[in-house]
Amino acid sequence: MRSRLIAAFAAVYIVWGSTYLAIRFAVETLPPMLMVGTRFLIAGAVLLLWARWRDGQRPTRQDWATSAVSGTLMLACGNGAVVWAEQQVPSGIAALLVAVVPVWMVLLDWLRPGGRRPGAAVFGGLALGLAGLVLLVGPASLQGTGGMDRLSVAVLLCGSLCWALGSVYTQRSPRATSGNVGSATQMLAGGVSSVLIAVVRGEPSQLDLAHASARSLGALGYLIVFGSLIGFTAYLYMLAHTTAARAATYAYVNPVVAVLLGWAFANEPVTPRTLVAAAVILGGVATITLARDTTPRVAEPERAAA
Repeated sequence: MRSRLIAAFAAVYIVWGSTYLAIRFAVETLPPMLMVGTRFLIAGAVLLLWARWRDGQRPTRQDWATSAVSGTLMLACGNGAVVWAEQQVPSGIAALLVAVVPVWMVLLDWLRPGGRRPGAAVFGGLALGLAGLVLLVGPASLQGTGGMDRLSVAVLLCGSLCWALGSVYTQRSPRATSGNVGSATQMLAGGVSSVLIAVVRGEPSQLDLAHASARSLGALGYLIVFGSLIGFTAYLYMLAHTTAARAATYAYVNPVVAVLLGWAFANEPVTPRTLVAAAVILGGVATITLARDTTPRVAEPERAAA
């Protein structure tokens, strides 16, 4: 299990860092929410067929009920916010803004009934991460006098909250029939929700496959295989076998990968402030990862009675 967990962390840290650049390429000629819906519907269907063929597994009603909530929150709202925002902000900057996810996850995991109170070291790591976030955005954007698009920043922060809600909900819900079934049903639920949002936004009338670039279509294929089938499945495995704080540390490592790839392949600027902010954020992830939360869980009443 330890080796699998290490592999899952490696996949989420590195593969998901590369998906920000792929998203930027995909939305160049594809409507954002339709792209999200297509990505997760295809990946979910493939994974569900694989689970059925390999082990004869079928999702239960509980699987679908859990996935309807978590898939909508994490994929349609969380990932959808990133995709929409990348039409206005560079991919590396979007990844750095998503670094607020660990803050939401730790607070939500603490405030829920029977939650885990973070230790002092975890709070210190979160403070470092937030300091890096403020440094990245800059005073001009925070004051509304220039810099980044404030609406995009707000959408990314709201999307991060939705992702955190879905992650904590997934951790506290009954285990899925299997990891593959859980991943598949969440992607299918998220895909359906994303398509519905796209229809409300009028995106079907904007779709023109004849003018979709090879780069956008190739990026969509990369997101389906690596971002969803490999990365998302690895993330759900992490949620099932580690704490919320440590699972959320991917949001601190992904930006470094995204910034470097955006600079190398999309000519996205990398300023000294961006590099300093990235270093501060990485200091936060190191603190959280190495911290040992020695505070025991508070037993939930119904479980304590059992």
